Amino acid sequence: MSTTTSTNARMGVGARTRTRARFGVLALIAVVTMVNYLDRSVVGLAAPTMAKDLGLAAGSLGLVFSAFSWTYTASQIPGGVFLDRFGTKLTYGLSVIIWSAITLAQSMVGGMGALLACRFSLGVAESPCFPTNSRIVGTWFPQSERARATSIYTVGEYVGLAFLSPVLLWVMHTWSWHALFVVVGVFGILLGIALFIAYRNPHESKWANQEELDYIEAGGGMHPPSTNATPFSWSNVGKLLSYRQIWGASIGQFAGNATLVFFLTWFPTYLVHARGMGWVKEGFFLVLPFIAGALGVLVGGAFSDKLLTWTGSANISRKTPIILGLLLASTIISANYVSSNALVISILSLAFFGQGMVGLGWTVISDIAPKNLMGLTGGIFNGVTNLSGIVTPLAIGYIVANTGSFADALAFVGVVALIGALSYIFLLGDIKRIELS
Repeated sequence: MSTTTSTNARMGVGARTRTRARFGVLALIAVVTMVNYLDRSVVGLAAPTMAKDLGLAAGSLGLVFSAFSWTYTASQIPGGVFLDRFGTKLTYGLSVIIWSAITLAQSMVGGMGALLACRFSLGVAESPCFPTNSRIVGTWFPQSERARATSIYTVGEYVGLAFLSPVLLWVMHTWSWHALFVVVGVFGILLGIALFIAYRNPHESKWANQEELDYIEAGGGMHPPSTNATPFSWSNVGKLLSYRQIWGASIGQFAGNATLVFFLTWFPTYLVHARGMGWVKEGFFLVLPFIAGALGVLVGGAFSDKLLTWTGSANISRKTPIILGLLLASTIISANYVSSNALVISILSLAFFGQGMVGLGWTVISDIAPKNLMGLTGGIFNGVTNLSGIVTPLAIGYIVANTGSFADALAFVGVVALIGALSYIFLLGDIKRIELS
């Protein structure tokens, strides 16, 4: 009996039926991504109350927000190397469980030193997440579906905060800010255990039949991973950094990430202190930009795949939505010139919608990364991207501490977004798979 026939018999499907196991995998990593962003950003929700309890001024709060990205950025290449060496399942499962335990530990901090230690540790533990997501999409999906797949898991960044922020704020005001870290941390630990149980690579899957595997491979998906992992070498890092595609995509994503970091860290404090909102209004207005960001992710992914179908050009289909998104993100500056809270939230929602479209940058990396160095390439890309997680919170904290206003902070975020658009227009070059000898 042939492999195809035996597989179909096992699956109980006809010879022409193609399974859709890849979408179950996509749903799993979307939930993991949601928890990833809840764990790193719940400190932003807790910040207005936590800062009072721990005696943190604006400058100190900026350092707390930034601390995560110091180690997150520094760990990107090691995390990518670990991924290439030990594979998706072990890397992801350990990462989720460890970062969730650290989030739980943040509920017990009593001062600046302990909080910084937790934030530094969290950055290390979360570092493999997006390189792993990129590897999974590159493995499980043909090129024609990767932008939409990337948009669906990326939407997890926004959905959790969009729909759970009011609930989490209620938890905080009913009990304390400590309870936020307990709830999110415990859920993440359980999710990590489920990931260990559920995830399989395509060639190991009990749910994907041969027709689906052939479809993935014909569309440029990765072959089953070799038992001989590619060893790390600095020469490979140097070779990757010699390509303009890596730099163009990374600078563009750095710029889009600056907008995202503002919303994940300073946005709740902005609503409370700059716009004078209580926690009920804060919870309502928090939801709207995150919903807009989620829509931006989905629209960007669907638009990109449609453009690829219509034009057959990876350059047009990948670059266009990201450039448009960065230009929309830059409109955040205009919030400085209106007084109505409703209008300010509308402007911020439009900017966050644009930022959501920039999440498509991970599809660009899936398209250009060498097949045997997906982890390392994703690590370099995410390392450059998340330098903005260091710079943005510190810059905003410095600006607010020295001016007493968020006006220049919003201008900073908008200008960085414009620089990102220029990087995609003039630096990125052709989007095509890099082949290293």
